[in-house]
Amino acid sequence: MELWYTEQQTDEVRFSIKVKQHLYTGKSEFQDVDVFESEEFGKFLTLDGLMMVTEKDEFIYHDMITHVAMATNPSIKKVLVIGGGDGGTVRELTRYSHIEKIDMVEIDKLVVDVSREYLPITASKLDDPRVSLYFEDGIRFVADTKEIYDLILVDSTDPIGPGEGLFTTEFYQNCFNILSDNGILVNQSESPYYDQFSHEMKRAHKKIKNIFPISKVYQFHMPTYPSGHWLFGFASKKLDPIKDVDFDKWNALGIKTKYYNPQLHVGCFALPSYVQEMLDNE
Repeated sequence: MELWYTEQQTDEVRFSIKVKQHLYTGKSEFQDVDVFESEEFGKFLTLDGLMMVTEKDEFIYHDMITHVAMATNPSIKKVLVIGGGDGGTVRELTRYSHIEKIDMVEIDKLVVDVSREYLPITASKLDDPRVSLYFEDGIRFVADTKEIYDLILVDSTDPIGPGEGLFTTEFYQNCFNILSDNGILVNQSESPYYDQFSHEMKRAHKKIKNIFPISKVYQFHMPTYPSGHWLFGFASKKLDPIKDVDFDKWNALGIKTKYYNPQLHVGCFALPSYVQEMLDNE
């Protein structure tokens, strides 16, 4: 008997992966957590039946959420990660020796525990001495903290369940308040392709551009996410990711990446016409 993982991406679209074995299933107070192993994508983690990370393509997402901002301001020293329980975003940040502090706020400890056990490819750097883990609500954390950060990375799930409050005007305003003068916010911004995702993408962009002087959207291609076409938002108080990027300084760091590169950095902000129209008309 063959075992298949099938994700209902829309009411009319499903995505399936043939599974070798179901390695783990558990339930926290927030969500169902499962780990599978497959031939094509290696081990992969799902939350409430939705794909979060696979061993094969995780580098794409984690390169793009991290290095676009780090190249724009290679002097970043203090970083806040909201979500990111699999650890991949933290792993990429720890490659920058000049970063002094990485705070990761993940509401669901089970995601971190399961990732440590089954996905060391992403979770391997969570014990870096610069990393502090907070198992609490990221919305409340940004509202209450007295820290000031140079970079905030919102590595969130979709705006349902635990991730819903990470797409609100209040949350984005609180992020603005705890960023330094050159501070940058990068947020998971959904997909433009299917209506249910593009609706949230447009709403998030509208809220952010009303708060931040600089607000842009950039794209990347994620094979296991709905449609494969996915977006991040880039917002900053002062730094433009095209005009102010310092590739010479970033290249001098000698960080080898699998997906991100300076040419892609510039190109990823060149959006398809239909996406740009969505953003302009919102």
